[in-house]
Amino acid sequence: MKNKKTVYLLSGFLGSGKTTLLKNLIRFEKKQGRLPAVLMNEAGKISIDSEEVDKDIPLSELLDGCICCTIQDKLESQLQQLLIDGGFDTLIIETTGAAHPVEVVDSVLSPLFADQFSFKGIITTVDAHQWEKRDVLSIQALQLMREQIKYASIVLLNKMDLVTEDRIPGILNEIQSLSSNIYLTQHAKIDFKLLDNLSLINYEGASQVRLNHELQLNVIVHTFNRPVQRGAFNEWMKSLSTSVYRMKGFIPFNNDKYPTLFQYSYGMPLFFEHDMKMTPNFVIIGENLNGEQIKKDLEGLER
Repeated sequence: MKNKKTVYLLSGFLGSGKTTLLKNLIRFEKKQGRLPAVLMNEAGKISIDSEEVDKDIPLSELLDGCICCTIQDKLESQLQQLLIDGGFDTLIIETTGAAHPVEVVDSVLSPLFADQFSFKGIITTVDAHQWEKRDVLSIQALQLMREQIKYASIVLLNKMDLVTEDRIPGILNEIQSLSSNIYLTQHAKIDFKLLDNLSLINYEGASQVRLNHELQLNVIVHTFNRPVQRGAFNEWMKSLSTSVYRMKGFIPFNNDKYPTLFQYSYGMPLFFEHDMKMTPNFVIIGENLNGEQIKKDLEGLER
């Protein structure tokens, strides 16, 4: 029998560090002499994170929906196409932060792929700072986060540098009530040899918390047509509702040669200078957002 292709599923709520984990895992696989392929899911109509994947990596994207529910039928066809194209040893699936991982596992474990894929398990990232502030989440969003942790083969309690040392035991104790295989990380860095000993979790009893069904997330996409003032952007950001969970994209600030990569998770903004001209797409994700007003506000920043 031919060698099966190893499959890892990366899970975790919005802004918890999945893409950083993805890049780390890609580097590890390459060092081991294996070529990984990536299947990336984004809830919006455009992908920002795909820019972070090296050009030599086979990449398949599923946009404008969630592979655990609204576009699950497209997942199997993408998996089939990846196998037809071939040329990879390991498949890494990065789900959107609103995905229930168990729903995706069903497709990977389909009889269609039984002799071609070896599914190793779910790796879930949890933002420690976000976990402390989880009271701002809706009941549905919090339930999804708990499910992502509960059914993980391994949990990375990430961004530990953002919480005070005296809070670590309490956070760890709370997460341990959901999972026993936990590693404390910064920038999603672990010894990836740990993945050799992953074990699958019994997925029976997983609840269904699905995008646009139980979980009412909005995904707003804006493309900047003109540069904006950095100060005005910062003021707009301060006015945002706590129901804005995640923002990411490239912002063309006045007097800057190239658009700046912007990342935002739960009130914490990060700016990264870029040395190339990226398309100034901007994605906002949250619950019960006034998309029309947000678009109007962003257009106002360009005047």
